[in-house]
Amino acid sequence: MNLPPWQDDSLGTMKRVALWLIQVVGEGNDFTKEALRADFPSVSQIDRRMRDLRDFGWRIDTNREDPALGAHQQRFVTQGDPVWEPGRAGKRSKRSTAIGAGLRRQVLSADGHMCRSCGITPGDTYAGGYETAQLDIARREVLRPDGSVEIELITECNRCRVGGRDLTADRGAVLANVSALSGAERRVLAGWVNADAREFSRLERIWSEYRTLPEPSRTAVRQELGLD
Repeated sequence: MNLPPWQDDSLGTMKRVALWLIQVVGEGNDFTKEALRADFPSVSQIDRRMRDLRDFGWRIDTNREDPALGAHQQRFVTQGDPVWEPGRAGKRSKRSTAIGAGLRRQVLSADGHMCRSCGITPGDTYAGGYETAQLDIARREVLRPDGSVEIELITECNRCRVGGRDLTADRGAVLANVSALSGAERRVLAGWVNADAREFSRLERIWSEYRTLPEPSRTAVRQELGLD
């Protein structure tokens, strides 16, 4: 594949950045903002031009997507549309519509200002460590009952966002399961949905704690229950 050189000044800045990622960084490799700015010293807002590539399906992770990355590190994960080709730069992906501050506040409010995957709230400390949670807005593919797929926004913490990046939510399956519930089960579920919370029983909490124990500790619990 013959690509234009990223140094070609006749190309737009975003196209040059795309080529720079391919020719200098390489897919799957890390780079720093400083390296990007050093190769584009005369371009203002070069970071924004690189972020624009996400609108064309390019995946460039920061420490918000991958906490293992440092504050100044980024990772060129996958290439998207070849924006340097004629006509490509005008076709933005519907999936990557920018999330403005107003929409961000709206989604956070609708989601109760908590991660919808694990329930943690901003500033809370993850169990078993000292890392505090940060919330962000993720794009989630949702499979509709008619078989079509749409993109919906959801609040997730920095940990869950990494694990849920490639998930597809199946709205149709959930609706079908709800329809199959008995009257009593529907009332219980309706209560949980209305409160947007579920209180776990003491036994359920102990079971959850047991599942996280290492094998020697699980053996001790089994002995306490007379199973070993």
